[in-house]
Amino acid sequence: MKRTMTSAHWQALPTSLDELGESPFWHPDEQTLYWVDVPGRQLRRARNGSGAVESWAMPSEPGCIAPARSGGLVLALRDGFYRARQWRGALVRLAAAEHDTATTRFNDGKADPLGRFWAGTIYEPRDAPRAALYSLDARPQARAGTAPTLVRRAGEVVTANGLAFSPDARTLYWADTPGHVVRAWDWDAASGAMERPREFLRLPGKPEGWQPGQPGYAGRPDGAAMDSQGNYWCALFEGGALLQLSPQGRVLSALDLPVRCPTMPCFGGADLRTLFVTSARHNRPDAELREMPLSGQVLWTRVDVPGQPVNFFID
Repeated sequence: MKRTMTSAHWQALPTSLDELGESPFWHPDEQTLYWVDVPGRQLRRARNGSGAVESWAMPSEPGCIAPARSGGLVLALRDGFYRARQWRGALVRLAAAEHDTATTRFNDGKADPLGRFWAGTIYEPRDAPRAALYSLDARPQARAGTAPTLVRRAGEVVTANGLAFSPDARTLYWADTPGHVVRAWDWDAASGAMERPREFLRLPGKPEGWQPGQPGYAGRPDGAAMDSQGNYWCALFEGGALLQLSPQGRVLSALDLPVRCPTMPCFGGADLRTLFVTSARHNRPDAELREMPLSGQVLWTRVDVPGQPVNFFID
């Protein structure tokens, strides 16, 4: 894969510092950026995407979050899906995890255009493809007075990441980070069914003996976001960059970053042209953290093409 790196003017939220930032989204009604620190077990938010950061401690690792149309948040913790009606409010479990929580937790996810909440898992031993992708449907018309419906949609990966839905709601993207691959499916939004999987992006694996800071490794696909033109923006963990790919999988741009481990982008601001990206410092070498002191912070820059607005969970 050929790519030409493009420099961008990145700025950092001055009071943000996460071990492993993930799952950012821009709340249009509140003009607020939300995200999580997974190993830190924290939900974060910053009004206007800048300034003071508010934190909310969680009972276990939060993999992903999404805004709810009726207010508050839906989130996936290690052991299941939860609902919070307000910031720092009570956490009510909507559905228990189907996995063994000793080895597996929820990871990347987001709401779809119809209001379901999707979340993939990570199999922490990382020695077998035992992670999966689930959707939670709590819409009144789907529940008919019963509990929310949890459906396993896909599997056979190690670390679920890169979930995204095309603007026309006909294509679903999903990545396996250790596999260095992003796949695309034909997606039926009404039923949630995924069909005709194919490789959308495959990156070369990590060379044997490679060490952080050495050349010869482009990174692996982590979290993702969609812009309004249907382009897929993917964070390259250990690659220090964001890739923008066309719907056909062609690399349109590669934005260099001042951190080695970006984790997930999102679009925000009043015009959805502010590109935010979370990053990691957890278990990174001391030399890397000295060289890249912004590691673990939320970064942002301005872009020409606006992003897709966040989807809301409906219950």
